[in-house]
Amino acid sequence: MTLLSNKATRDPKMDGTDDSSNQPPAGSEARPRGLVSALRKRVARPFFLLGVLALGLFLGGFIVFSDHVSTMQTPDLVEPADGIVVLTGGYSRIEGALDLLKNKRGERLFISGVHPSTKRGELQRVTRGDATLFECCVDIDRSALDTIGNASESIKWAKANHYTRVIVVTNNYHMPRTLVELRRASQEIEFIPYPIVNSDLRNGDWLARGQVVRVLVVEYVKYLGAVIRSALPDSLSAGTQTFVRWIRGG
Repeated sequence: MTLLSNKATRDPKMDGTDDSSNQPPAGSEARPRGLVSALRKRVARPFFLLGVLALGLFLGGFIVFSDHVSTMQTPDLVEPADGIVVLTGGYSRIEGALDLLKNKRGERLFISGVHPSTKRGELQRVTRGDATLFECCVDIDRSALDTIGNASESIKWAKANHYTRVIVVTNNYHMPRTLVELRRASQEIEFIPYPIVNSDLRNGDWLARGQVVRVLVVEYVKYLGAVIRSALPDSLSAGTQTFVRWIRGG
């Protein structure tokens, strides 16, 4: 009689080679992976929704801001103010302010943000202002480096002259941020906006003009920063101002 070998007769269940009890339970590895995946979805979804909401608010605010800026027009000032402030940095700003001074819309003109090396006579020649008017009624600030500094120096000038109504001259896209900074610096002075409009954007064609869109986006971001700063306590606001200037300096 042919004898079978032990290998052939060995029951695999007896030596454990096929003992399912030695294997991890089915789905034990899949369970942690599924848990991690579920947690990721739970965390990612709110962040995604918040991101979409923030983007929507940003774009909606930008459209409102751009529409407001693009529809600004130079007003007819019937009633004179006490003084006139103009912020340097944009085309035709000083010329517009000098016209207001010439037409006696204010007693004196304050030009804020002039480069330290620029002489009074040079500024008068470049802007083609009246030399006599420049000599008698124009004050020049050379210390302001940005809009925050413009606001601070303008308030000092207005208070030194006991002015309570001041015309503010700057470009239309720069006007909202300028007013935020001025009103944050002083609640006692009435600021009358006089926007300088160099391009007619009322027909909405600015959306197709890349350079205009870039200027508006940058100014809108700066405007949001000014609004946030104005809502902070003075200590935090000052710290934010220092940080922003440090970033620019770097």
